[in-house]
Amino acid sequence: MNINGTTKTYGIIGWPVEHSLSPRFQSRFIEANNINAVYVPFGVAPELLTQAMHGLWALGVEGFNVTVPHKESIFQMVDADADARKIGAVNTVRRNAKGWLATNTDWRGFKSVVDASGLDMAGKEALLFGAGGTSRAVLHALNALNVSKVNICNRNPERLAGFLRFAKEAYPTLHCQPIAWQQSEVSDVCRDSRLLINTTSIGLKTGQEFPFVLCGDGIAMDAVYRPDGKTTFVEAAALAGRLSVDGLPMLIAQGAASFAWWHDCDMPDFTQALHQMQQDLKRQVRPLSGWAIG
Repeated sequence: MNINGTTKTYGIIGWPVEHSLSPRFQSRFIEANNINAVYVPFGVAPELLTQAMHGLWALGVEGFNVTVPHKESIFQMVDADADARKIGAVNTVRRNAKGWLATNTDWRGFKSVVDASGLDMAGKEALLFGAGGTSRAVLHALNALNVSKVNICNRNPERLAGFLRFAKEAYPTLHCQPIAWQQSEVSDVCRDSRLLINTTSIGLKTGQEFPFVLCGDGIAMDAVYRPDGKTTFVEAAALAGRLSVDGLPMLIAQGAASFAWWHDCDMPDFTQALHQMQQDLKRQVRPLSGWAIG
């Protein structure tokens, strides 16, 4: 890498952020496209977010990704596009002459992984665990995938009710069904749901077990990423015989969508970057294609 006076700076802000894999695959995207740029992590404490936004602007940073806990706070400081406004959070920001523009590529990343799997969700059911910010991005993608019904299960009934109100207002033609945090109800909808998605924090901490036994045919996707790829949700889905994957493909796919948005270019092949990252992490390399069942 030849850093000089015309090198552009991109990055990711979060707290903490030192664990982020984004600099690794974003640097590969930059190199593969022969762009004179660098991508670096910026650790920004929540109480310093406003100052950091001014600092990034003053330093000429061209664009950056946003990770926890800033996705919803940043939303109030930028000019968000229609997708991000509907989701209520942003994860990708770039500068223009008038200020910061923002979008949400989390939903694009999720949809890209489903598309790459070969699973056609049009007219089919999905089961979504969680009712937070990531759930909103996933719901946006499920609507774009033309699913017939989304069963939504969350530990907190009040939060679930709020999420359902949001879903009804944002996607009036999408059938969303609340599911109690109980094994019997989860089992009932599991059998008919071709796609299971976990957006809860269960699995982030070592020793946590997913609280439900899963069943049925299809694919399971976890938004939680772990270096070994063995999240508690993935393990529960594998026991049920479902093809499953943790959050790594979604992470890289949303990053590829961010890269394309920053540079006004085609989206890089995230599957190739995924295979490279799997090798770096000493995981078993497994293709996404061919997952579809019927």
